[in-house]
Amino acid sequence: MIKTSIEAIIFDWAGTTVDFGSRAPMGAFVNLFKSEGIAMTIAQARIPMGTNKWDHINALLHLPEIQSQWLRIHGRSHVNADVDRLLGVFIPMNMVSIKECSQLIPGVAELAKALRDRDIKIGSTTGYTKELLDLLLPLAKEQGYEVDALSYAGDTPLGRPAAQMMHKCAEQLGFDNPLSFIKIDDTQPGIDEGKAFGCWTVGVAVSGNALGLSYEELSALPQEEATKLKEISRNAMQAMRPDYVIDSVADLLPVIDRINRRLDLGEKPNS
Repeated sequence: MIKTSIEAIIFDWAGTTVDFGSRAPMGAFVNLFKSEGIAMTIAQARIPMGTNKWDHINALLHLPEIQSQWLRIHGRSHVNADVDRLLGVFIPMNMVSIKECSQLIPGVAELAKALRDRDIKIGSTTGYTKELLDLLLPLAKEQGYEVDALSYAGDTPLGRPAAQMMHKCAEQLGFDNPLSFIKIDDTQPGIDEGKAFGCWTVGVAVSGNALGLSYEELSALPQEEATKLKEISRNAMQAMRPDYVIDSVADLLPVIDRINRRLDLGEKPNS
């Protein structure tokens, strides 16, 4: 019997490997709708996080509080052409915010080196488009993080929570056993993407969308308040039913060891 062990980790980007608090997309979405005369909060902008950007904009336009403003301004419901137009406006806005929020989350560069030392491959799936990813990849590489495989919004017919981007990464890496993969993400669609693929899933609770604060903002909070917010975020991530919940990817290595021990026992992920 051939022993199975973790061969690849498929990471998300904003909130998982870069951009502590997943702030880059949020500011761009708020500014996008502001340019249309529509008031939107950061909390509203976060609701569809993890989906590709076209679907994200479409989902925001379906929120009752956003839809009512759109109807008042345009006198009709939005159509796909409106989403296409808004996406075209959004991409340049997000490019600016990506440059401003491209710093690696603490521990990512060290984790990447540790994975290389273990001969574990690194892949990525993302709701970012190719234009946005083309901007982000070299910025991450300069800081010590590089991927071996990737798939992005528009690269496959279906985005998250479907598993098509995961399958694309698996094909690029030459691995075909989902049990040897871990999908790590900070959103429900990203976790569901891993489940649909049949691999192990790990949710990051503190560095990403669930908490939504920058590293500096979180560090500046009184300890009691920060502890309370972290616990709320952990509970929110646990509700997404990943196999494991960690604060950030800096905590991932012990989880890999635990999963490998479970694989030795013939266990399988929640999915």
